[in-house]
Amino acid sequence: MIRVLIADDHAIVRQGLKQILSETDDLLVAGEADDGSQALHLARQCTWDVFLLDVSMPNRNGIDTLKQLKKEFPRLPVLILSMHPEEQYAVRALKAGASGYLTKQSAPEQLVTAIRQVANGKKFLSPAVAQQLAEAISDNTDKPPHERITDREYQVLTLIASGKTLTQVADTLNLSVATVGTYRARLLEKMGLKSTAELIRYGLEHGLTD
Repeated sequence: MIRVLIADDHAIVRQGLKQILSETDDLLVAGEADDGSQALHLARQCTWDVFLLDVSMPNRNGIDTLKQLKKEFPRLPVLILSMHPEEQYAVRALKAGASGYLTKQSAPEQLVTAIRQVANGKKFLSPAVAQQLAEAISDNTDKPPHERITDREYQVLTLIASGKTLTQVADTLNLSVATVGTYRARLLEKMGLKSTAELIRYGLEHGLTD
């Protein structure tokens, strides 16, 4: 039996995932978490075969949670299941240690296959993600600016592009407003932009909203 923990801040999503997995003979949802901090707490309490992790969660987002999980439990397979399109977070999640990335629009059968695959120590990549990963590791100087920034800078960018103020971004990421201001300044410099309005416009044009 493959013991799965579901970390997602929407109860209706967790319930739907439990229903899907309950129809299998070898997958068991043995725990649930509604944010990254609770997911880490449960990870430390007992042994899990697969973590099913959302990207956008309160208190501690999925990418930060993933990095901490891989630091403490390097052999734990983590499958990212997100509402965000693959082009937004897939490569970043894989580089951070995820065993696979699925969108919430994926078919139930694909989710079951992915869980079984990562539980057996393999990676699960859709053709689109595999192509992105190949491009990401190639020496491509034509990458758009948002693909050359850090994960934290990317998180700040997506939140700003979603219309959040610096204070709201700070609350979401558990950072000080001053620190968020520093990230904003770095983004403007790295991306060759001049104002928050230009950051928002860039984010909207490239579909980088949270």
